[in-house]
Amino acid sequence: MEKGSGENHLDKSSRLSTIFRSLQYRNYRLFFAGQSISLIGTWMQRIAMPWLVYRLTGSVFLLGVVGFAGQIPTFLLAPIAGVLTDRWNRYYILIVTQIAAMIQALILAFLFFNGTIEVWHILLLSIFLGCINAFDAPARQSFLVKMIEDRKDLGNAIALNSSMVNSARLLGPSIAGILISVTGEGICFLLNGLSYIFVIVFLLMMRISPEKIKTQNTRVLQELKEGFTYAVGFTPIRYIILLLALISFMGMPYTVLMPVFAKSILHGGAHTFGFLMSASGIGALSGAFYMASRKSVVGLVKIIPLFAAVFGFGLIVFSLSHFFFLSMVLLFVTGFGMIMQMTSSNTILQTIVDDDKRGRVMSFYTMAFMGTAPFGNLFAGVMASKIGASNTLIIGGVSCVLGAVFFARKLPELKKRIRPIYVRLGIIPEID
Repeated sequence: MEKGSGENHLDKSSRLSTIFRSLQYRNYRLFFAGQSISLIGTWMQRIAMPWLVYRLTGSVFLLGVVGFAGQIPTFLLAPIAGVLTDRWNRYYILIVTQIAAMIQALILAFLFFNGTIEVWHILLLSIFLGCINAFDAPARQSFLVKMIEDRKDLGNAIALNSSMVNSARLLGPSIAGILISVTGEGICFLLNGLSYIFVIVFLLMMRISPEKIKTQNTRVLQELKEGFTYAVGFTPIRYIILLLALISFMGMPYTVLMPVFAKSILHGGAHTFGFLMSASGIGALSGAFYMASRKSVVGLVKIIPLFAAVFGFGLIVFSLSHFFFLSMVLLFVTGFGMIMQMTSSNTILQTIVDDDKRGRVMSFYTMAFMGTAPFGNLFAGVMASKIGASNTLIIGGVSCVLGAVFFARKLPELKKRIRPIYVRLGIIPEID
């Protein structure tokens, strides 16, 4: 019994150290610290912008338009950005994108406090931020490999990134809800702009070894075609990205419609909106910590369709709820399902992709995850104005479940294609 008790205590300590093992790397610690602060500001702005648009216009359609404007540049520019990410120094790309994002937030704050902000300002600045994100996202994803010295810890770093994003997703909306109700949306823009100072300083503090950038004799479009052929031709990458695109298009617009549920269906205000988004954030954070506690990527491919279905079912039931507490529980479930599916997809892609095509493949990942969202936001805005927000989410949830079923049927083929890579990397033993 004593031995069992000792092993239990050791197991808890070991699990905690396993969850945070990527923080042993200095550059990743700096990255994690800077982003943890900055992302709280990012989420505050993400909450403030749609709330401001809805307050100024009362239009569900314009909520979709603003969401579309903010993310369509990612869809259009991400493929080219992926090629350039494979060509340029990813560290310098990140520094430039953080400075540009800081400027965008401070302009929003200036216009608000100056009393001149209008919807068209928000639209233009959303487009500007979307252009920044088109370069930031693939560079950020690809730069992870540079910060993590042991590839075995790459999956843990990706999961910790998700926990970082969703910790901010938990704190940011709650803080934003309080600040908006007390002082207005402008303070959220200002604090977001100031938060970028931390991430820029921490990036400059990193010790980065010179990155060898190969001189490319080929044209950008030729490299883009090469990356696309590689991604489409390798079935695990193809199906992971396709499912992610479906969920982003049909399921993720629930966040854009949340002001409608908070105000018109649950009869609340800005604080209700903040709490609903926080519930989703808590679920996502729980999923991220579970993923970080995993020691291996083995078995992740099965998680993808399972939790894509959980996410879809969560949306369906949430859309039918008229009770605040039940809605929060259901958003916890959707957040958990979303992050499990997304983090598993990201980890597998980062593990199996060839290094020289990493930027391009991660740009396709960015297109699937962020780039299809504007079309989903626009679609959701149009549908919600015609058939209501609840019916729109039901359609989205059903679509996610059907996509999960299709993916699950492909699992035997995907495992067969992934296994040789895992063997080559030493993740699983070779068995004759």
